[in-house]
Amino acid sequence: MALWIFLVTAKPLLGQELQLPPRPATALTGYQFAQAIAPLSLQDREARIYSEILSGNVPSFLRKLCPVQVTNVAPSTTNQATFYVTPDYLAIGSDEDYLLMPLSPNLAQRIANALNCSLPTRKMVNDIYAAAAVKLTPSPIPPSPAMTSVATFTNHNGTILSQRLPLLKSQPLGALVAGHKKDVVLSVKLSSSPGKVAIYGWHKTNGVPIQPLYLGHTAAWVDYSQCTRLVHQRVLVDGKEMRLSEVLADPALCGLFSDEGPITNPRYPTNALPAISQTGPTGRTGPTNAATEPISPFHERILSFTLDPEVKVHINAPDNSPAPARKLLFIFYALPNGNTTEQTIGRTLKPGDDWHYDIQHIGAQTRFLREVLHDQVVVVAYLEADQKSWPAWRKKNGDQLIPQLLEQVKTNFIRRCLQQAPPDEIQTAICGHSGGGSLIFGYLNAVQQLPADVTRIAFLDSTYAYDRALGHDKKLVQWLGTNTAPEHYLLVLAYDDANALLNGKPFVTAAGGAWGKSHSVQHDLAESFKFTSQINAEFQKFSALSGRIQFILKENPEHKIFHTVQVERNGFIHAILFGTPIEEKGYEYFGPRAYSKWIEP
Repeated sequence: MALWIFLVTAKPLLGQELQLPPRPATALTGYQFAQAIAPLSLQDREARIYSEILSGNVPSFLRKLCPVQVTNVAPSTTNQATFYVTPDYLAIGSDEDYLLMPLSPNLAQRIANALNCSLPTRKMVNDIYAAAAVKLTPSPIPPSPAMTSVATFTNHNGTILSQRLPLLKSQPLGALVAGHKKDVVLSVKLSSSPGKVAIYGWHKTNGVPIQPLYLGHTAAWVDYSQCTRLVHQRVLVDGKEMRLSEVLADPALCGLFSDEGPITNPRYPTNALPAISQTGPTGRTGPTNAATEPISPFHERILSFTLDPEVKVHINAPDNSPAPARKLLFIFYALPNGNTTEQTIGRTLKPGDDWHYDIQHIGAQTRFLREVLHDQVVVVAYLEADQKSWPAWRKKNGDQLIPQLLEQVKTNFIRRCLQQAPPDEIQTAICGHSGGGSLIFGYLNAVQQLPADVTRIAFLDSTYAYDRALGHDKKLVQWLGTNTAPEHYLLVLAYDDANALLNGKPFVTAAGGAWGKSHSVQHDLAESFKFTSQINAEFQKFSALSGRIQFILKENPEHKIFHTVQVERNGFIHAILFGTPIEEKGYEYFGPRAYSKWIEP
């Protein structure tokens, strides 16, 4: 008797792709779409979103669904199932420029219905996170009325893309990704909570969700943190094709997809939302999803995100896009030890404010620069290291990541914040104050030679980490002497900190402080460049290469501390304008603040 064994495999499940038309050639990018919907009401915005998605303005990577396999062990039986989900949350735009789109549950359900899909349950969100090839770290934004604005949607989107970018080689677009948003979910509790939205998820890297199942918001609450992942209605249960809604309602099988028991009506209503005002977590009331671009009184765009390992990035750009003929000046500003980004930007002091808000004013000095640099678009990227110390960050992480980190910051801005193709010429400046200078020396350690597009380097009382034995002088000489266009500029500001007293005592040595180190840099560069000097009772000034190299070293016979005063008194302005025809036009280095009218209130 012959024994025949038949190997039976489940037939491929139909509908493993979203059934959408091809993306139109003229479709808006994610950033362009964000600009288009920023002024709209929630109702008008959601009508526009529905139209864009159903017309096919969805990234190609989002269309192919990812399988998630689950097993449910019941007292009398064990069932297995596979369900299919979008690899990321619903987004609008292209693979190169897409916006993860927060939606109301009503619109999410309407889109799901049109695509033969469902929203997930709490259990499914947990299973998706467990199966995800890419687990991103949540990046919450402090609660405020702005959390429901399109501007905050785009800022948080940039944070997520910056996390995703370094992983694309190993896990390209289309890999299942989770952890970066909360999910709008189905729940048994919705039947007794009409007009509400159920939110769950935002898993930390230990697998624990930040957001437990929550039904405290009305369906009209749509903030930056909540997004929609679609689940196809066709699922495989023990090798048999079934509808997800059918399985959720089945008491015997629902445990595959629900940890709340059967869900007999697994859907939200699809009626339009009423026009309302929203009260955010702060208790302040404002118009629903009011646009906040520009989000400052100075017509600026903000992009904030975190890069691994542990670097907070805050980019400030003018709200108007650059004309094609204009140059883009991208300035990295490495923060001083112990200061936050907000303190470095600065603002008008209010009662109870920390004094650090009134000592640098890089925000106001940047606005001064934008007023006088008519042929350039000035963008500043503030770099805040973990523990608010670049020396400590380098000790923990080394130097080799620094070039990649800077490139990621600039690339992310170009991809996310320019409305059109980048201008033909992009120049880079790197500035560091105090411990921020350590980042610059770490950068020097990590590269064979400085890139030609780095046109300015400014040490603002920050040369502590200079070391000739590490070849810092040779790399600066090579960079400064390169016969390229544009030309390269080096500024070193310092004061006689060896003569300064803190509580009546000196706090740095003559050789180890910025005064001694800056003299060492100048002495070593003088072996390659001819310097002229101008020395008086207030300053020692050294200049070379027709003013492209400047050392301005402040004397200190009164034993004062001028560490950050050098920045406050137009030091950052001078770092960008020295060596140009408008050097000290409208300002004086170490003179009165030239930027007072641009200080943020």
